[in-house]
Amino acid sequence: MDKSSISARIEDIRKKYGSDLVILGHHYQADEVVEHVDIVGDSLELARRIPDIEARNIVFCGVFFMAESASLLARPGQRVFLPDHSADCAMARMAKAEDVEKVLEKLAASGRKVVPLAYVNSSLAVKAVVGRFGGAVCTSSNAKVMLEWAFKQGDAVLFLPDRNLGRNTAKQLGIPAEQQVEIDAAGKKLDSEEARNARLLLWPGCCPIHEQLMKPEMVTEFHKHFPGCRVLVHPECSPEVVDICDGSGSTAFLIKEAEKAAAAGTEPALCIGTEFHLVHRLMERYADRINIIPLAQATCHDMEKVDEPSLLATLERLESGEGVVTVDEALKAPARESLMRMLENCR
Repeated sequence: MDKSSISARIEDIRKKYGSDLVILGHHYQADEVVEHVDIVGDSLELARRIPDIEARNIVFCGVFFMAESASLLARPGQRVFLPDHSADCAMARMAKAEDVEKVLEKLAASGRKVVPLAYVNSSLAVKAVVGRFGGAVCTSSNAKVMLEWAFKQGDAVLFLPDRNLGRNTAKQLGIPAEQQVEIDAAGKKLDSEEARNARLLLWPGCCPIHEQLMKPEMVTEFHKHFPGCRVLVHPECSPEVVDICDGSGSTAFLIKEAEKAAAAGTEPALCIGTEFHLVHRLMERYADRINIIPLAQATCHDMEKVDEPSLLATLERLESGEGVVTVDEALKAPARESLMRMLENCR
């Protein structure tokens, strides 16, 4: 079946189900998928929208941890589908629930109250561990608010799994570098004097796209070729990159800044460092008003696993229930608690 036939078939099924079907999509999805999506957003926006959706069938175009969260927040009787269950997240795989639990147990035994704060890019099992230890979830949009919240709950914070978002957010709050320590997943570094005195413990995880493919020299090169023009990046980039940029923020922030720059028309170019599908969409949207340039043409291969054919296959199997994302009953309450703490503090 060619692309036009697949697209037409998807739209036919959407019309057939009407209000009984809602398709959600993350900003990092390819254009061919986004064109069929009812609600597109970043992790925070999509999480906020779930409780208000009344459709029985929710199809989530994104990666597995996002669909897990959607399933957790969905109403009784609703079903959340993910077109490709192998669409995972490299960062989320860097923090295993059993390792996080062992580290938190060791920290608790030390007598200090260390509050875990999990970036939404983590498994539901990790979110459940975090919930049981009194912690919460955050996104790049609200990391500053939630890190402030976490510091008020105890003596220190364990931020996981993204060390870069942790360090970049800590800098916003004025937490000195000497009060931050990156630990290891086995918890061997917890016994050091440095770790015992740290206010912020950082899990050794990162997003390979943002850390490995976006380098300081790229920012320097852009500034050299486009003097006076800004480079804006996602805070999953390394602090070395963020520190020499003109701004950093969530996906929603980058979209808004591109919109404002295009409306103002005072900048000849704007460089954006994040996943390429989103940057390409912004490049095309504002092509007649501003030259938007990607810092790197970096795409998320897991996001790309959800494409038009897999979306169509999911829609054609809705009645059978194949592709539904289920949540372990034992994990539901603590994982939901960690998510709700975020949503309640960021209304």
